[in-house]
Amino acid sequence: MKGFAVSLLGLWLVPWVALAQQPADLNTITAISVSGGTVEITGSKKPDFNSFTMTDPPRLVIDVSGAVFQGVAEEQPVGNGTVTGIRTATYGTESASIARILIGYEREVETDIQSSGNKLVVKVLGGGGAVVAQVTPSPEGQGTAAQGTPATAANTPAGASAQDAARAAASDREAQEKAVKAAADAARAEREAQEKAAAEAAARAKADSDAQLKRQEEARVAAQRQDEERRKSEEAAAQERKRQEEEAQASAKRAEDERRATAQAAADQKRQREEEAKSAAEAKRAAAQAAADEKKAAAQAAAEERMAAAKTAAEKKRAAAQTAAEERKAAAQARREEQQAAREAAADEKRQRAAEARERREQAVAARESRARPSQGSAASEPRESGGGSVSSRRKTMTLIGFQQQPDSSRVFVRTNEPVRYTVGGSGNQVVLELENTRVVESNNTLPLDTHFFPSAVSRVEAFAGSGQTVRVVIQLKQGVRYETRQEGGLITLDFPRPGR
Repeated sequence: MKGFAVSLLGLWLVPWVALAQQPADLNTITAISVSGGTVEITGSKKPDFNSFTMTDPPRLVIDVSGAVFQGVAEEQPVGNGTVTGIRTATYGTESASIARILIGYEREVETDIQSSGNKLVVKVLGGGGAVVAQVTPSPEGQGTAAQGTPATAANTPAGASAQDAARAAASDREAQEKAVKAAADAARAEREAQEKAAAEAAARAKADSDAQLKRQEEARVAAQRQDEERRKSEEAAAQERKRQEEEAQASAKRAEDERRATAQAAADQKRQREEEAKSAAEAKRAAAQAAADEKKAAAQAAAEERMAAAKTAAEKKRAAAQTAAEERKAAAQARREEQQAAREAAADEKRQRAAEARERREQAVAARESRARPSQGSAASEPRESGGGSVSSRRKTMTLIGFQQQPDSSRVFVRTNEPVRYTVGGSGNQVVLELENTRVVESNNTLPLDTHFFPSAVSRVEAFAGSGQTVRVVIQLKQGVRYETRQEGGLITLDFPRPGR
């Protein structure tokens, strides 16, 4: 038992590292039970183990890899005649923990180790080997006895001398001392081996710990470097986003400015086109009206000529038979013409008086305006006679009166069925165009033209059928300006420069 105790003490000199926490993948040994010569070791998973035997005292050592103890006593005395006791220990690193089970036997035995599921079963086979000697001192301290062998005193023959007994006792003591010394040497050698193994395990654990710390430090440095790189990347990305946003804002502002400028230019062009289209439409309408009037006058003249020719032919044909009738008809026609002429003369005189009264009023207004603006230019006060060449003595017809905006001037035009003799003059802000031997057939041609809203010197144009077969065209100006008169065929134009030109 002393040798067994020494061996157990040597086993417990091996340092082991207790785990603060049990990783989930370790085999947790929760029970060790003994039944006769059978020992059952129960864990949480199938055991992975190695075993070896030791002598003096006899014992079996089982190392379970990747295992720890939970709720198992470190020392479990048995003493059932086969198993003396069981001790447990854990050593190694947290990731490579080893659970050691030491089973002490009363004698050298042959064992069988089997794993059954999560259990490890150790059985003693047969009757075992030779009995293991166990040295114990005698109660009186005068001798020793070896269990399983007859005592020396019992084997001494009767009648032996006391000297022989003393020698035998000394021999027994010497043998026992040698056995104790051998057991101590074996225990010391085992202890040294275990200490060396423990030192190597501690060195490996320290190396593993240092490697783990080194890996952790490297991981920390790598994580710090990654954080720094990520921070720099995020700062660069933020600066890039800011730059892109500023560029996008500047681009949007430029696009908005360009869009506004384009829209303004388009609006200006549209307004200019509308003005040009309006002027062109007015000119087109005036030209169309003039052409229609000319066509109508030509058709009327042709009809009159055809009627005259037909009448002449008929008169020649019926000259002899209808002379008296023609004379009576001619007399009746003369009377009707005289009556019509008288009515026209009375109407012309009435319109003339009204026109003269209106002219006097307009002249009075013009005179007041002229006195109010003495610095403004005035129209010509002396009448001028046209130099349009020879004019027929037939009575003319004014077919159209109109107003046109020219690029640099404003134009008042009067169209007749053929060239007429005219005079033009005025005073202050009024210009008067008189057409001799002319009449107005269409009443629309006597309606006033209000032009004050145009950018023009002309404010109003109106035609009057005066007495003595004269048509007067009165042009009211916003301010006195010089003008230019021209006649081409049956068209008389008066061009007034625009204010400020």
